[in-house]
Amino acid sequence: MTRMRLYVNIDHVATVRQARRTDEPDPVAAAALAEAAGADGITAHLREDRRHMQDHDIERLAVSVRTLLNLELALSEDIVALACRLRPFQVTLVPERREEVTTEGGLDLGHDPTRLGAVIGRLTEAGIRVSLFVDPTIESVERSRALGVPALELHTGRYAHRWPASDAALAEIVAAARRARELGMAVHAGHGLTYRNVTPVAAIPELEELNIGHSIVSRSIATGIGPATAEMRRLVDAARVTN
Repeated sequence: MTRMRLYVNIDHVATVRQARRTDEPDPVAAAALAEAAGADGITAHLREDRRHMQDHDIERLAVSVRTLLNLELALSEDIVALACRLRPFQVTLVPERREEVTTEGGLDLGHDPTRLGAVIGRLTEAGIRVSLFVDPTIESVERSRALGVPALELHTGRYAHRWPASDAALAEIVAAARRARELGMAVHAGHGLTYRNVTPVAAIPELEELNIGHSIVSRSIATGIGPATAEMRRLVDAARVTN
């Protein structure tokens, strides 16, 4: 089985910083430590309300990340323009609602598909790989394929929230991942994955990338970002070897 890529989401390092509007902890420094500890890439979400990551963080990450940078964003004109200028390796388009604590579901691919298609085309023309953050359903997978993107990320929130009684939710992820691979798409997954529940998802052979943030940043408060990343790296690798 191929090695699973682990992207570390550093948003919540910035959340702690923004609590005081100061300059520490620095998410860019945290990204470097995560890379040194085995992260295959760094994920950051520049939200419309700038509640954690700021524009200058993304600008610094664009030139400092030594692995690959995955920028999450909604269909916001100023953020799309920033992405086109900085040209990260990948942009993952996600939904946003101002009142939500975190992203609570996948994109509604049936809402304003013209605008979505235009943003996908603009990012693609800028040389950026585009992924869509979608619910783990066959319909979402097939709609993503019709939009022409090379990759998608399956929302694992339902599985995570129902853990450990989550067999049905895991089966949805498995079925969606298989269908995406049948259609020739790269398949990623993320949201709510922790040290306790990551193994069954990491063992799904069709998945090639996990995006994990909050759990790693939470553990890093006690252990440091390097050891926290290394432990998640070990769990993900072990799941690929034993399944």
